[in-house]
Amino acid sequence: MSSRLIRRIALIAVAGFVASGAVHAQDRKSCERDYKPQVGQSGKDVVWVPTPDELVQRMLRMAKVTPQDIVYDLGAGDGKIAIAAGKAGATAVGIEYNPDMAKLAQCFVQAEGVANKVKIIQGDIFKEDFSKATVVTMYLLPELNLRLRPTILNMKPGTRVTSHQFTMGDWEADETAEIDYRTAYLWIVPAKVDGNWTLRDQAGTQYGFNLKQVFQKISGEVVSGSPRQPLVGAALRGDEIRFAFNDDKGVTRTLTGTVKGNELTGVLKIAGGAETKVTGSRK
Repeated sequence: MSSRLIRRIALIAVAGFVASGAVHAQDRKSCERDYKPQVGQSGKDVVWVPTPDELVQRMLRMAKVTPQDIVYDLGAGDGKIAIAAGKAGATAVGIEYNPDMAKLAQCFVQAEGVANKVKIIQGDIFKEDFSKATVVTMYLLPELNLRLRPTILNMKPGTRVTSHQFTMGDWEADETAEIDYRTAYLWIVPAKVDGNWTLRDQAGTQYGFNLKQVFQKISGEVVSGSPRQPLVGAALRGDEIRFAFNDDKGVTRTLTGTVKGNELTGVLKIAGGAETKVTGSRK
């Protein structure tokens, strides 16, 4: 047999192998050839029950997932949520402890044609780093949500967190939705604003106030620059803060600002429409 013929046979074999692999990657059924999970099977800390497609889409809509987002699905199972996020244009990472399930999920990623957007990591959600996420999704158990809660609360303010069915204890959800007796929850990670603050406007006028915080719920009072009084309508959503107070002349001023660590920037609006830029700092 000539060397040319041998090379040709080899090329045909390689092409056939690649074609076979491409077919395999596009066929979800072939992904389950070696491993097919069963609903209710035991995992590390939970049993596997997939989230219905309609609820997955609702969770992603609640979190307002866009192509600019990085979505981490904790306890990815067969990769359904991560794949859906990838199809929505986001970059998505699923973390799954079961190596067989993780392999299956990655095969589904290939089959669904989103490998450029989605990857599945075989790992422990309590050990893997998901701090870069802008959106976190999960379908775990209440006690696991509570174990994750301190980590989540230390993430960047504004990070959106969605959970299928289970809550975060006394951290109340910012939004809930129900589909066919199943509940989806949304939380927005709040900035840490508890403490004593000084606010200064462009004219040099200062206002001192203190804030008390329980998760995203805040309250407080003005302690200088006007008669001591409670803040009105105090609200926090991510790093966005808003409250109103009356100055020493009885004029109502409304602050709308953004918190970054110990600094605050925003606008102070006077009743009647006039606005002035303000900056603030926490002691």
